Amino acid sequence: MISMKEFMELVNYRITEGGEYMWQCYGPTAYMLDSSNGEPDGHSFSIIFDTQDQTVYEVQAHDCVHQRAYRMINPDFEKKHRKESKRKDINRNEAWENVNYVDLGVDDDFIQKGLAIAAGEDYDTGVMVNLDLPDDLLLKAALEAHKQNITLNDYINKALANLVERYKADGRFTGTDI
Repeated sequence: MISMKEFMELVNYRITEGGEYMWQCYGPTAYMLDSSNGEPDGHSFSIIFDTQDQTVYEVQAHDCVHQRAYRMINPDFEKKHRKESKRKDINRNEAWENVNYVDLGVDDDFIQKGLAIAAGEDYDTGVMVNLDLPDDLLLKAALEAHKQNITLNDYINKALANLVERYKADGRFTGTDI
């Protein structure tokens, strides 16, 4: 989960609003800070954190220009957030009307998207994932990537896309499909 420091650097230390976080899922000392460029079709960022121990519960990036919203929820509090959303009968995935959050799991993915959004630049809308591959599979993938004259990252992306397509076709896959 990104830190308070990383968030503050992302927004260039520009805070435009703040207040107590009104949901209970993050506890009684949860606080929310917002940073907005002030334009209706602009961008904004939010962080929800604990005022006592600085635990970051959630970060959000809102790209109103492209109608995209990204979010990271601290995995230790994901279940509580989901339960409170259900109890309040709120669609937890909806950022604003007709725009759902894309949940991110890699800090650098959130930061890179956030920097581009703030700068008004184009950015990759794909989602980064962490993979922990066994050494033998990693070596096999690296050799195949070399044979195809592509990067290991490109090879892994192709392999994952193929797995998804196979899953869509027959509803299953095995560890030997890579």
